[in-house]
Parts: sequence; C-alpha cells; structure tokens
Amino acid sequence: MDSINYTSKSNIFFSCTEKAYRSVESNVPEHVAIHVFSGSLGVADSKGTYLIKQGETALFYRNMLARFVKYPSEKTPFKSVAIAFSQSFLAKFYSAQELSENYVPKMEVQRIKKHPLISSLFDSILPYEDLEGDSIPKPISDLKLQEAISILRTVDIRTDNLLANFAEQGKLDLVDYMQKNFTFNIPLERFAYLTGRSLATFKRDFEKAFQSTPQKWLLEKRLQEAHFLISRKKQKPSEVYLEVGFENLSHFSRTFKNHFGYNPSTIELSY
Repeated sequence: MDSINYTSKSNIFFSCTEKAYRSVESNVPEHVAIHVFSGSLGVADSKGTYLIKQGETALFYRNMLARFVKYPSEKTPFKSVAIAFSQSFLAKFYSAQELSENYVPKMEVQRIKKHPLISSLFDSILPYEDLEGDSIPKPISDLKLQEAISILRTVDIRTDNLLANFAEQGKLDLVDYMQKNFTFNIPLERFAYLTGRSLATFKRDFEKAFQSTPQKWLLEKRLQEAHFLISRKKQKPSEVYLEVGFENLSHFSRTFKNHFGYNPSTIELSY
C-alpha cells in the first residue's frame, strides 16, 4: 500500500492530500478495505473503473493492479483510511468460521453498502493517526482487524467471496494478461509472479508469445498507446505519460521522439 502514498500504522493506513488531485498506480499486495472520509477516489483496473465517493467504502482484491486518483472536495482535502487483511490473518480467522452455502470465490472490487457499523468502525480508527511512532500496538491492531472483518461480514456476507478465497495464483494466459495490464509500471519480476511464473519462465513464454523481449514490447506498446491517446483522443502529453506507464514527462517525451521522430507536443499543436 505504500505506493498509494499512505501513512502506515501496522495494517491500517491513512491518506490525505491537499493537491487538486493525485494520480498514482499500485499493486495492492493484500485484500484492503478503503473508506473515503472526504473527496472521492477514482480507481481503474483491467476490469473497469470505479468512483468511491465521500462516505463510501470498497473492498479491493489482493494482487490487483490499479491506478488510483485522489480528488479533494471543494472545501476539504482528500482523506481516507484503509485496512489491509493479510492472508495469514484471514486463514486464521476463517479456520473458525462456517461459510454460507452461497459462497462463490471471486476476485473483484466489491462496494460495501453504507451502514452505521461501517461508519462507526472507521470513525473509531481515526484517532490512531495521531499516535507517535509507525505502528499501532499489536493487540489493538489485531482487535481492530477482527472487528473490521466481523462488521464487513455482518453488513454484507458476500464479503466472504473475496476474503475467504485462498486459491493460489495459477499460470494465467500471458497474452491476455499483458494486453490488459501493459500500462502498469511494475518490475518484470512482479509481472512474472502475477501471471504464475518464475522470471525465467516468464521471459521464455513471453518471447515465444510475442516474438519480442518483455522490455522492448512494453516500451513499444506504451508508446503506441500514448500516440493513440494524444492523436485520436486529444489528450495532452502531460495527461498521458503516467497513464501509459512512464514515471516522468521528460523521459516520456525523449523516448517518444526517439521512437516516432517527433515530439508528442507536435501532435498537440496540430489540433
């Protein structure tokens, strides 16, 4: 969760920004529930886009690749609290639970309906942001995790469909996965893990499928997508570079010119 720019207190995270908006991308390593106190949170993954508004809560699945955009409201900065549920914690919790006969394992974003118990849970967590040090005492943290999952299950039993899914990551269709996720700027080692492969197997399977190395294919694919967004969708280079997986605008502009022979701003000026 650090890549979403959260302040961590054990398994609980706080986020606040004064900017007009902040866009970041992340590989969410564990299931996480995020409650928005002010502003709104835009989320885009390979399965769709979501807007979590003030007072709303959503549950995100582990190993999810997503782009998060934090929007302050007109009068207040964006503020949220997130609770991460590790696989070890969930395995211990569910070992003592009976699942509903309607349990269907899923990996998808789940909106949690508004409920006084949800509001009370996250309101009770806010004071911990002011604690000195980097962590909430473990006994308190464990109690809060127990309380959180119990409330989530009480409000919506479908929560179990995600949290109780302990299936190991299998080998995924490499072409389909990369076509859907090439804009996410993560290391090749992470792409390998998320597709169920060792790094060596990932590289070998990739070159067989794409007749190219991962680095070369990713660069060309991102540049092609950037060209499309600027020339056809009329987006500005400053809006595009993060969306297609570049870390800064100057590197994107240099790489774009080296590939196409002209600057991305040249397309913008021709509108």
